[in-house]
Formats: sequence, structure tokens, C-alpha cells
Amino acid sequence: MSEISLLALLVCLLPLLGIARISRRWAGSGGEVPYATGRMLAQLLLVGFVLVFVFSSPNPLIGLAVVAVMILASSAIAVRTVERGRMAAFWKAVISIGLVGGLVLVFILYGVLRLSNPLYQPRMMIPLAGMIFSNAMTAITLAEERLQREEDAGLSYPEARSAAWTAALIPQINALFAVGIVSLPGMMTGQILSGVDPLIAVRYQIVVMAMVLQAAGYGVAMFLWLSRPKAVRNSG
Repeated sequence: MSEISLLALLVCLLPLLGIARISRRWAGSGGEVPYATGRMLAQLLLVGFVLVFVFSSPNPLIGLAVVAVMILASSAIAVRTVERGRMAAFWKAVISIGLVGGLVLVFILYGVLRLSNPLYQPRMMIPLAGMIFSNAMTAITLAEERLQREEDAGLSYPEARSAAWTAALIPQINALFAVGIVSLPGMMTGQILSGVDPLIAVRYQIVVMAMVLQAAGYGVAMFLWLSRPKAVRNSG
């Protein structure tokens, strides 16, 4: 696969100026696109240097520290739209993403991929952890936003929970419907571009799709369970 030059990267980013212009004219928020793009560039460049260090280090504590930072960051982003009780929502997100995401990660690494020698392989752990936590993060954001909206509208907790659960899983369910027909997912595309047999790439993508739905589904379930009102908790 050919190397992407810095000039090619710049050319790739130029069309985003049009998105920023449309956003400014239609929504009055044209500055958000350049800011998000700049932040994306800075974060990816930084993480590139960090991963070079992490991948070259045999110390599992370094990898675990990176995973801990990912959990805290994804939890903070997950509740950034919360208008009341943000700190409580943050810790619920930490528990949901950290506990559920951690269990899914261990299950995939050692139950499905069967890593054994060595047990600690950061080149596998870090990318998979990123996919798990980011999808759980997005699902929890959707669930929290919908839960508060429905409760503010006067719905009972079970009714609001039902609406929040359905809304949170829409992206993952849509992805399952579309994969292979509408889209070729990023991991599968990357493997094919790098020369991997498409049938092998398909197996890995099936694992990723199942992993993503597990992280989102169980993460949202945990978050909604932790968010239940006291009256519901006391009733059992």
C-alpha cells in the first residue's frame, strides 16, 4: 500500500472548508468544523507518537494506563451534553464503559482471538479498546440525552428507558444491516488495502461488529440501570 504524503493529506482536508462555509451560512457554527478538524489532527499526531512508545514497551502497566485514560476521556465526552447532574452521569459512564468495555475487551482478546504468547500485546489491545470504548461512549450519549428528554416530557422511567435504549442502539443496528451491502467497514477496508485475503478480513470484521454491539448494548444497559430513580431501586 502506497504511503500518503503530507501534501496528499493537505489535499484531503481542503474540501472541509466547504463544509465549514455551509455550516456558517446555514447554522451559524462555521467555527466548529475547523476547530474539530484541528483537534483531530493534533490528537492523532499525538497518539501516533504515544503508540510508537507503547508498542515498543513490554510493560503492561503502560498499556493499562493508556486504557484508563481512554475510559476517562470517553466517559467525559459521553456526558458532555448532560444539562444536570453531569458529575453523577460521568461516574456512571466510567463504570459502564470501564466495566463493560473491559470485560468485552478481555473476552475478545483471550476468548475469541486467543492471545497467549505473550498475553500482553499492545498492538492488539489498544486499537480494539479504542473501538470498544468509542462505540460505548456514543451509545451512552444517545441514551442519556433521550432518557432526560423523555423524563422531562413526563414519561415514567420504564417508558423513558425503553425510548433511550432504542435510540442508543440505532447506529449499531443500522451498521449491522448495512455492512457488506451499503458499506465496507474501516477495519475490513484497511486490511483489504494492505493485501489481506478478503475472506480473512471478513472474519475479523464479524468479530469487530459483534464486539461493537456488545460494548454498546451492555454499556447502555449498565448506564440506564445505574440511572434508575430511587423509587425504582427501592421497589426492586
